[in-house]
Amino acid sequence: MKKIGFLSFGHWTPSSQSQTRSASDALLQSIDLAVAAEQLGADGAYFRVHHFARQLASPFPLLAAVGAKTSRIEIGTAVIDMRYENPLYMAEDAGAADIIAGGRLQLGISRGSPEQVIDGWRYFGYAPPEGQSDTDMARHHAEVFLDTLRGEGFAQPNPRPMFPNPPGLLRLEPHSEGLRERIWWGAATNATSEWAAKLGMNLQSSTLKFDESGKPFHVQQAEQIRIYREAWKAAGHKRGSRVSVSRSIFALVDDRDRAYFGRGNQSSDQIGFIEENTRAIFGRSYAAEPDVLIKELAQDEAIAEADTLLLTVPNQLGVDYNAHVIEAILTHVAPALGWR
Repeated sequence: MKKIGFLSFGHWTPSSQSQTRSASDALLQSIDLAVAAEQLGADGAYFRVHHFARQLASPFPLLAAVGAKTSRIEIGTAVIDMRYENPLYMAEDAGAADIIAGGRLQLGISRGSPEQVIDGWRYFGYAPPEGQSDTDMARHHAEVFLDTLRGEGFAQPNPRPMFPNPPGLLRLEPHSEGLRERIWWGAATNATSEWAAKLGMNLQSSTLKFDESGKPFHVQQAEQIRIYREAWKAAGHKRGSRVSVSRSIFALVDDRDRAYFGRGNQSSDQIGFIEENTRAIFGRSYAAEPDVLIKELAQDEAIAEADTLLLTVPNQLGVDYNAHVIEAILTHVAPALGWR
């Protein structure tokens, strides 16, 4: 059995070809799709965070709104770029959104990906200390965030406060119990997956990773997951971990599906450079009739290793079509693979 959710980048463009032509469309349709996905029996609604782009950016108002409109589905991110974040303010926002959602947040965080602008985090007022990189800064922000989510007091109270304080050092409020255990790290390398395991974060592995062996993408990703699980075991955590992978999967069950995705031109892995000297491997898309799709997906080693599958959705095609995409997987594919 697997948890199956969707992952939306929240793209919008004023083009007449798009069903999502404004930021308002992207946000409101994201809420509507989460509601529809819950009604269909999906397990998660996840959203990408990109700054300086016509996409979803500030996640917590959206997560809180989805939480208020739904009752069961997990609500998450994949991922929040920690180079941009004030970890204390983020802990307050996350605590509030998680309380509104009744403890359903699953927050994916990471160092982030290539950006729309050069060193965009500098515009947000952040810069790594001398001798450190933006990656070091992201990890430091993540560690502070994780420590804050423990809910332990750390701030000296004012002896003459405006309002009465509880005894002892003060913590940030609102504190949401259990959120610390629902933080995920988006890892693009084997080494960062080990680091995430040591810190007690769940693992998110997307449709790309650094090419570390030349093997097919799904094989490298499965190896990454096994390395993560070994590191988790070695760290001695008392609770279990979770692992998600993302995939673009489309079951061709009607003429719309065949028109949009029936060309089969992304049926193999791609190699590229996400940074000047960083060779990356991008996983293939899956688009086929359900019986063919079932056979192809059965060979994907990383999906077999993961407990959670996030379906990347083409959000600009509108809520109704994306709900159809999700329903087709849940109905025609998942049961035959033992995911349901």
